[in-house]
Amino acid sequence: MSTGTPRRAASYVHGHHASVLRSHTWRTAANSAAYLLPDLTTGHSVLDLGCGPGTITVDLAERVAPGQVTAVDAADGVLDRARAVAAERGLANITFAVADAHQLDYPDASFDVVHAHQVLQHLGDPVGALREARRVCRPGGVIAARDADYAAMAWYPRVPGLDTWLAIYRSVARGSGGEPDAGRQLLSWAREAGCTDITATASTWCYATAPERAWWSGLWAERTLTPEYVERTVSGGYATREALHTAADAWREWGEAADSWFAVLHGEILCRV
Repeated sequence: MSTGTPRRAASYVHGHHASVLRSHTWRTAANSAAYLLPDLTTGHSVLDLGCGPGTITVDLAERVAPGQVTAVDAADGVLDRARAVAAERGLANITFAVADAHQLDYPDASFDVVHAHQVLQHLGDPVGALREARRVCRPGGVIAARDADYAAMAWYPRVPGLDTWLAIYRSVARGSGGEPDAGRQLLSWAREAGCTDITATASTWCYATAPERAWWSGLWAERTLTPEYVERTVSGGYATREALHTAADAWREWGEAADSWFAVLHGEILCRV
């Protein structure tokens, strides 16, 4: 169990709307965990924290088989989607469970690899979660975390409404107990958690082809107007409904530009235990 500063209450900003899952199910180990892949070995045991719909999880499971993967998420419902993905791939070396990353119900030194993708940004106590990851990781093992950095996102053309979207999202995320600019802080958090052998890197997602622009702009226009996000934003006093509609329209405008380009910067850490 983690110790130290009591964590802030945090809630997951994105929810599990269909538009969110379209984004999450696009993720693979190749496009979202390439920095970890050289450290994966056949027979490794892996804990996948915040596995979501499981598309990265199944790739990790294939690489370490017959090693076992334990995939956990705080939301029970999304695990059903992950189980279905594993069944479609014919994988029997994955166990799914509901878990709190701050208090993992696993003994010390249980796993060779602990992996967390886009998780720490949503936690009230990311340092405590990394301490827990250290506790359950075996000596000689590795902790891997990758998170986006919203303030470092870049796009063209400079549609003004996207600045509005970003400002609103960062306010809502912080108001919900998370840290939207987590990518740049991963190294600092890992050091505070007691990790000493850390490799810090960065990588990007880039959307610049016509299909990519249509997909990325469409899902964010939809995500900006999901009932859960609208209610959280308006009731919290972060923005009006009109401002959210302006932001969604800006996403559509950006997506229709023939020369539009969007990059998402991610921070990454590999911590050797």
